[in-house]
Amino acid sequence: MCRKQKEGDYDIVTGTRYAGEGGVYGWDLKRKFMSRTANYITQLLLRPGITDLTGSFRLYRKRVFRQLILSCVSKGYVFQMEMMVRARKNNLTIAEVPITFVDRFYGESKLGGDEILGFLKGLAYLFATT
Repeated sequence: MCRKQKEGDYDIVTGTRYAGEGGVYGWDLKRKFMSRTANYITQLLLRPGITDLTGSFRLYRKRVFRQLILSCVSKGYVFQMEMMVRARKNNLTIAEVPITFVDRFYGESKLGGDEILGFLKGLAYLFATT
């Protein structure tokens, strides 16, 4: 990620599971489907031009992070999406690098009904306000 940032002097470099050699390891079919669907719906409605909006492995320039964090209102999974949508709206430069995400060995995912509802509400809010 650091190498990619230096190559293109990008404002943000984000890891993507959905381009190049990226991928996931250890997810069941339901979780893969939900992640892909969330990214697909977001691409249709918000057109951010980034392949993995729900991932959180990112490198930000300090000033860019400060700028974006002050404008974000979302919480939970939607926060990751809002950061990228606002970055695109502000014409910030974004690069992607393939990553392989390995599911946790301990603990459980927080993804449940409340998070899905929060995602849909956040998506509607971003669609209406950006």
